[in-house]
Amino acid sequence: MDKREEYAYVLDIVPPEQILAKEPAIARRGFPRNEVYLQVIGDEYFTLMEVTLKPQVMAEVGERIYIGSGTRDKVNKIVKRLKYDELTHEAKANLEDIIQKIVTEKEPKFIEFFNTAGPLTLKLHSLELLKGIGKKTLWQLLEERRRKKFSNYQDIRDRVGIDPVKLIVERILKELREEDKYFLFTAAPPE
Repeated sequence: MDKREEYAYVLDIVPPEQILAKEPAIARRGFPRNEVYLQVIGDEYFTLMEVTLKPQVMAEVGERIYIGSGTRDKVNKIVKRLKYDELTHEAKANLEDIIQKIVTEKEPKFIEFFNTAGPLTLKLHSLELLKGIGKKTLWQLLEERRRKKFSNYQDIRDRVGIDPVKLIVERILKELREEDKYFLFTAAPPE
């Protein structure tokens, strides 16, 4: 399966002098010293990346930008994938809010997860990877979706009494921090 991101949200804008101070090898490799770097998160697989802006172009934290193949209006190039620990303090501070925004906007995708998620092993169901879902809540979710598929986040709240957005956001953050061997919503981290 192709795990390429088409769009990403800006987590932080990193001035050139900060990049050069952090990674002097960039200057030695011949990268322009005046490029503005952005730390971004993809809106499909939550891939953390560093990209550069085209000259004379501006971007704002929280802005959704096109990073796919083809003509990009703002992004010059994708520099590399990032690990969570490589994010700036500012990017980490903005991460949870932006993930929540993505999860809210992509409600049908995550409702589909609640309606179709299955077991990972004989003793572990993928829904149990969401913090706060133990065996009792798991059986309640499975019984409710057997009766009638969930239609939206509010439907899950009303029928099961959990906040699906909060649970998904917490899980995505856990996956980005590589705190578990299972990746439900994010691309596996770079080597």
